[in-house]
Amino acid sequence: QYFTTMSEESAIRNTPFPQTRKSLARDLEALGVGEGMTLLVHSSLGKIGWISGGPVAVVQALMDSVTEKGTVIMPTFSTDYSNPENWQNPPVPKEWVQTIRESMPAYNPEYTPTREMGRIPECFRDFPGVTRSNHPLLSFAAWGRNKDFLIRNHQLDYPLGETSPLGRIYDLDGYVLLLGVSYDKNTSFHLAEYRTGIRKEISCELPVTEEGKRIWKVCRDIEICESDFIAIGEDFEREIGIKKGCVGMAESRLFSQRKAVDFAAAWFRKK
Repeated sequence: QYFTTMSEESAIRNTPFPQTRKSLARDLEALGVGEGMTLLVHSSLGKIGWISGGPVAVVQALMDSVTEKGTVIMPTFSTDYSNPENWQNPPVPKEWVQTIRESMPAYNPEYTPTREMGRIPECFRDFPGVTRSNHPLLSFAAWGRNKDFLIRNHQLDYPLGETSPLGRIYDLDGYVLLLGVSYDKNTSFHLAEYRTGIRKEISCELPVTEEGKRIWKVCRDIEICESDFIAIGEDFEREIGIKKGCVGMAESRLFSQRKAVDFAAAWFRKK
């Protein structure tokens, strides 16, 4: 017997007809997603409505839309693979810290789960043909023509900066799809933070494997912050313009990543 969850029951009540792989691909095409596109996806499964096949159908629709000539890339962050002394959401008792540090496994791109990224990226990272980068904290996973270019050499230092997958998407003049989410989820604005030098330099520790042993590696980064992202996005829409539409029931936005990063950098410099 099949049992629905409360969230599924709500989705059924609020969806006029079942969303499918084909219907989602049609919606993506109408929005402007097409063959050969390099597409960075930020998503909320629950906003799309009831889907036959759930996150699998969403991933398949994205792949159908860009085809093997294009590339789909998603953030697959695992933010709990970091120094527990710095955890805030939620923090852990101080007396737990040493035990966590001693017992935490090293990051492995094959099986380390995402954390609070949603069901679509968690499904995507395990799809055939998808490759995931080696950053323990801020990895990306990619499928398609340019996947290796996008995620190889994802350095431990400055993981959302010039040598990150975000920098490589900028080089390819790729696009961002906000699928049922707003600009506060637009990771690409972080690239503008790195470029403008407006944030404080920090260090962080990450659990990695070196010479067959798990160690804590000290790395350099900046203190990133999303507090201005919605305001930047609203200004970007008004001044530059984007494509808007619905994918399933989800209000979605499609825009040039390069234009968005350049706009955000200029916005930060004026602030």
